[in-house]
Amino acid sequence: MEHDNIRVLIAKPGLDGHDRGAKVVAYALRDAGMEVIYTGLRQSVEKIVAVALQEDVDAIGLSILSGAHRALTERLLAGLGDRAKEIAVLVGGTVPERDIPALLELGVSKVFPTGTPLSEIAAEVRAAVEAKRAAASAT
Repeated sequence: MEHDNIRVLIAKPGLDGHDRGAKVVAYALRDAGMEVIYTGLRQSVEKIVAVALQEDVDAIGLSILSGAHRALTERLLAGLGDRAKEIAVLVGGTVPERDIPALLELGVSKVFPTGTPLSEIAAEVRAAVEAKRAAASAT
């Protein structure tokens, strides 16, 4: 099935120094036909927002293992401002089940706890981007 090109930014905000999972997800998304931009370790939220806007991405995937997922996600969404309506924000990593509803309430499209199958991540990223595109074209 042919899909419009999807550009995804994978980012590691904050002081977390482990990026193996983020790289595995980046490769899986690339293998699923998406264009992936990886920012590297220890990025500020402001830098992530700037790169996302400069690269005109469809989705931002935050990989967070530090436990600061809510605060970092809130800052990212605030930094995106109105563009958050167009860019799917996804959070993966060490996210307790009890925190998922709060992240979704903030405006996150999908949360992927550690251990989520890669095929599910690729399908959900595609679905989140398609939903944002559909919502944008309806307005």
